[in-house]
Amino acid sequence: MELLAESIRDAPVAALVGFRGVPAAAMQRMRKELRGRGHPIVVAPNSAIRHALQAAANERPSLRPLLDHVTDQTAVLVAKGNPFGLSRELDETRSPTPARGGELAPMDIVVPGGTTSFKPGPIVGELQQAGFPAAIEKGKVVLKKDTTIVRAGQPIPRNVATLLTRLDILPLEVGLNLRALVDGETFYAPDVLRVDLDALRARVAGAHRLALGVALDLAWTTPETTPLLVGRAHRIALAVALEIGDISKVTLPHLVGRAVRQAKAVAELGGN
Repeated sequence: MELLAESIRDAPVAALVGFRGVPAAAMQRMRKELRGRGHPIVVAPNSAIRHALQAAANERPSLRPLLDHVTDQTAVLVAKGNPFGLSRELDETRSPTPARGGELAPMDIVVPGGTTSFKPGPIVGELQQAGFPAAIEKGKVVLKKDTTIVRAGQPIPRNVATLLTRLDILPLEVGLNLRALVDGETFYAPDVLRVDLDALRARVAGAHRLALGVALDLAWTTPETTPLLVGRAHRIALAVALEIGDISKVTLPHLVGRAVRQAKAVAELGGN
């Protein structure tokens, strides 16, 4: 317990993760992978984790909010680096898994309508009894429409779970679930850390393009805008010089080319 308290107290990032439903073999693999990245996970009884957190919080008070998140099956993870990156790493440990019955649906479970792989027979009655809109059409078992078979937060009946598996619908996820995290002196709830980095990058890129457009309209010189402003000024000056027929080393090739094109056009008109 003392070693756990020291590791929690001294780590830049201390997190609590849940591992309910994770098979032992998968848990060992995840722990090995995360340990290789410098993120060791310690599994201990909740009472030991609470004692370790209380001891560590006496010297590092920012850890105290973690005590409220020691529930169910809990492990301690200590790490270095960006907490948002750590949250993403933990999300990547999650994978779809079938329901066995009795679990709470994490979201609405929607069964799409259409033709199934089932052959006509007793399965039609089983589907109908479980609430699936099943029927036989042209010798095939079909589900007539998209159906929300279990609402989010409701228990998944065992017969529904069996049929979902047979339909190759995996409504649950198994993996490590980030409960809470402390980075230095800052406490983070998991919903704060779940950031869509791709969408964030797209928004930042869009904002950059808009800001650049405004800066160019204002002719605001910066290391980024100066090359673009010079290029635009060159194009405008060249267009004006060509319009008034000003001869220079830059305009002469353009003027000669334009004269040749005009001469060819006149010759073609004369030929007609």
